[in-house]
Amino acid sequence: MNADSLNGRLLFAIPKKGRLHEKCLTLLAGADIQFRRANRLDVCLATNHPIALVFLPASDIPSFVGKGNVDLGITGHDVILEAAMEDYVKEELRLGFGKCALQVQVPEASDIKTVEDLAGKRVVTSFETVAGKYFDELDTRLGFAGDKKTKIEYVGGSVEAACSLGLADGIVDLVESGETMRAAGLHAIQTVLTTEAVLIRSSAPKHPHLTPIINLITKRIAGVIAASKFVIVQYNVHGDTLAAATAITPGRRAPTVSRLEEDNWFAVSAMVEKNKAADVMDSLVKAGAEDVLVFNLDNCRV
Repeated sequence: MNADSLNGRLLFAIPKKGRLHEKCLTLLAGADIQFRRANRLDVCLATNHPIALVFLPASDIPSFVGKGNVDLGITGHDVILEAAMEDYVKEELRLGFGKCALQVQVPEASDIKTVEDLAGKRVVTSFETVAGKYFDELDTRLGFAGDKKTKIEYVGGSVEAACSLGLADGIVDLVESGETMRAAGLHAIQTVLTTEAVLIRSSAPKHPHLTPIINLITKRIAGVIAASKFVIVQYNVHGDTLAAATAITPGRRAPTVSRLEEDNWFAVSAMVEKNKAADVMDSLVKAGAEDVLVFNLDNCRV
């Protein structure tokens, strides 16, 4: 592969490893972006679209997209803020995975109960920019200046160990389930922000001729995300209870109702939210519906 093979192609940055990588590959498959990635190569060409996939550390993707070096990317909302690139990238879609919270955590046995108690003390974090901004605003509100301000120290990993090692009075770190923090004897006293994976493009794109393919890929990915949130419910119902059943499954616009050969019987199908499907099925049976089926969606446009 050489630079000429990338000419005219949309450059799409994907996290090369970590908590977002596998989900991104599933998303690409759902959007029918086909590719073969050779071992150890971080750039590969899509076989069915004018796209080149660039596998990068998630922390680098906001800068690459914001500066226009790549046209589209997937990273975490928190990563954009930590890179201070929020003014240079546009978040096209929230993708619904990689959800977690950036929290202020302190030891369970500590006398520190609020962030106001922690202000002015030592805080260790991998999110120096976000944590620094948060505590700068807190220090200003409390009137702390000079040596009284909160001391933010950066570490690259194992942030949860900082308090037990005597390096910090509190930490700021990403929390998904909270199990790691609880095991370290920590608990949250404040959530700085909630985050998830996002699809981004540059606020000032260098390649406007690629806008149509960017819009196409964005719509396809939006379809995959929507499909993951909905299912199709299909059932048969007698005309006497049709109104009651369709009230349970109104669909996004309206249910599809078809007359069956058997007199005064109807087949109905409608989209329902996946996390409500079991309750909907129970309600339909109580309303007199029969042959209730649920089908997953692979993709959709809604």
